Amino acid sequence: MNSKIVDLEQLQALTAQLRATGKKLVVTNGCFDLLHAGHVRYLQAARALGDVLLVGINGDDSTRKLKSGGRPVNNENDRAEVLAALACVDVVTIFPELRAMRFLELAQPAIYAKGGDYTVDTLNEDEKRVLDRAGAEVRIIPFEKGYSTSALLKKVCATK
Repeated sequence: MNSKIVDLEQLQALTAQLRATGKKLVVTNGCFDLLHAGHVRYLQAARALGDVLLVGINGDDSTRKLKSGGRPVNNENDRAEVLAALACVDVVTIFPELRAMRFLELAQPAIYAKGGDYTVDTLNEDEKRVLDRAGAEVRIIPFEKGYSTSALLKKVCATK
């Protein structure tokens, strides 16, 4: 397994160690089912906000609940491996829950990055409370127009 992929149970110790060495931890999360240029640009922008980028990905069960149409296309281990292969991603963790509260509690980020399809007001209230307790700064990264996993899937299905 890729050394960048860390079990949820190991996450708290790892992030505490990073903070103890003075690293500014940037955290983001999502399904990242079919990685496209919009995702890569977003992750690069998130990484530029700090010293270490930790990406939490929804496990297969929670992705099925969040998405429709037979998603995820790729299983959680494959999605983690693809993300871990990116130079801008330092750590990847799979979390099983629908919402990222436990992941965020364990990570304790300095900065929480979300894509421009979110605003601070549309973030999940429970997740915002965890971020507030951690003292995390929320940063919204501008949305990359023209990039969408759902649109990509429609395009692929239309070419069959």
